[in-house]
Amino acid sequence: MIYLKLFWAFIQVGLFSIGGGYAALPLIQSQVVDTYGWLDMGEFADIITISQMTPGPIAINTATFTGTRIAGVPGAVVATLGCVLPSFVIVLIFAILYKKYKNLKYVRGVLGGLQPTVVGLIASAGLAIVVYALWNGGNASFSIGSVDLVALGLIAAGIFFVRKFKPNPVLIILGAGIIGGLLYSLI
Repeated sequence: MIYLKLFWAFIQVGLFSIGGGYAALPLIQSQVVDTYGWLDMGEFADIITISQMTPGPIAINTATFTGTRIAGVPGAVVATLGCVLPSFVIVLIFAILYKKYKNLKYVRGVLGGLQPTVVGLIASAGLAIVVYALWNGGNASFSIGSVDLVALGLIAAGIFFVRKFKPNPVLIILGAGIIGGLLYSLI
């Protein structure tokens, strides 16, 4: 039964996430944290972090890690297949249709309308993780005094270094992990 639930949860993610892995994060969170309760928000944030450090699309990595966490290797296979299958079929159909109708004004309009939606979904996922990081897992009151200053400093430093020096994001993740590990172990 758990395999069917994993497949169903991630086939919904695959069907309804438009715009790539980051846009899928709110849907994944809804399924694995809110609907099924397989992970809490902390575990979800950890899986997102791990998914960022491993090669491959974030939605697929998240499905694989979640499936492994819930039902071992067979769960990973089922969750990953559920995540990939709808996208594969949809992209195959769209590629055929796009090749045939790409010059139609309506098609360009639909694609143009999807862009702001994708940006909103990505912003939603990012905001949920920022709230979790800055306000003690989202459980603290949302006041300036309850902000985790270490997390705020790491976020600000990460943004600064990415914008100023444009390093490989893996270096930012590793650096933040090391610095955060040191600072949080001292607190």
